Amino acid sequence: MGGREPLTSARTAVPLDEHVVVRGLWRAVDVFRCLALAYAVWSAWERRDEMVNPTAAVVILGVLTGWTVVQTVRPMRTARAYTVELAIACAAILGTRLVDSPEVITAGAKTIPSIWPSAAIVGWAVLRGWRGGVVAAAIVAACSFVEVIEPTANTVTNSILGLLLGGCIGYCVDLTRASHAALAQAMRVEAARAERDRLARTVHDGVLQTLAFINRRAIDIGGETAALGAMAGEQERILRTLVSQADLAEVDRAVSGEADLRGLLAHVETDDIALVAPGEPVLLPRRVADEVVAAVEAAVDNVRKHAGEGARAWVLLDDDGAGVQVTIRDSGVGVDAGRLDEAVGQGRLGVSSSIRGRLADLGGTASVTSGATGGTTVELRVPHTPAR
Repeated sequence: MGGREPLTSARTAVPLDEHVVVRGLWRAVDVFRCLALAYAVWSAWERRDEMVNPTAAVVILGVLTGWTVVQTVRPMRTARAYTVELAIACAAILGTRLVDSPEVITAGAKTIPSIWPSAAIVGWAVLRGWRGGVVAAAIVAACSFVEVIEPTANTVTNSILGLLLGGCIGYCVDLTRASHAALAQAMRVEAARAERDRLARTVHDGVLQTLAFINRRAIDIGGETAALGAMAGEQERILRTLVSQADLAEVDRAVSGEADLRGLLAHVETDDIALVAPGEPVLLPRRVADEVVAAVEAAVDNVRKHAGEGARAWVLLDDDGAGVQVTIRDSGVGVDAGRLDEAVGQGRLGVSSSIRGRLADLGGTASVTSGATGGTTVELRVPHTPAR
């Protein structure tokens, strides 16, 4: 529960974040097991004279005592442990036929373990809810019918009580765990909301005002600075939505809705770099669009660094319906054959990681080619439905 692995105690293997009611039931099972063993020993002693094989009764009670001591000293709350306990309980019930004569059994004598198997039923109910409790009770009831051969009123009554015990306790445990999980989730949501409010105050007093100021000043200055201002304004809008919206769906739309790739690429256009885009919006999911923009920025940065002085570049944006393609062409010196592979071998992963890696993660492709007389062309393509 709670979206994390439950902590466990080395001694008991009980989840420490388990509801207090469930922990109380586990302790009740341990106490009941000891009391049931004492009752079984007393019942066997009371009718020792009518037993055909008292030695077998001693052996059966010895096994029950051993398991009770183990579960009392080092409780185990696992399916494996309670499978063993259920098997011991069923074997003890069937073992009664080795202790008593058929006449005594048919007359309705108690089984050797008496009510001890009920501990296994309750244990499965606490461990696996009402389904576990009912299944365990049904197995115990089946063994009781096999042991007595001719069912008596007591056999039927005890079997029904076992089914009710396992089902009702298991159902209560299911309700308890569900309510505990709902409460934990509500507390996490409230804690997250309080933390968001705290961050919102901090961001509003600092970052948002700074971004808004940059946006206004960049528009006033104009020129290339206006593109930087537009980027600041877009980030301010997204950040303001994140810190002010109570509706989580609205927050999700702000960061993961569709974005127009034309606007996101506007800032790459300078005196030496021209952007050619269609008249209609080129829409992509925001995460995909941000990755494409980052790849284009990496390609444009390579033009500035390696194309040579005086080189010009063109960024061509196109949407053919099946996908979006961005082509970056430059008039520079080009790239020698094998140079990109050599750069990867030297640990320089600009093209390999920043461009090809990004497009591959989006289910798209990226290629880099050079003309015979110079110039480099980088082609980026991403489908509208990214490959899964």
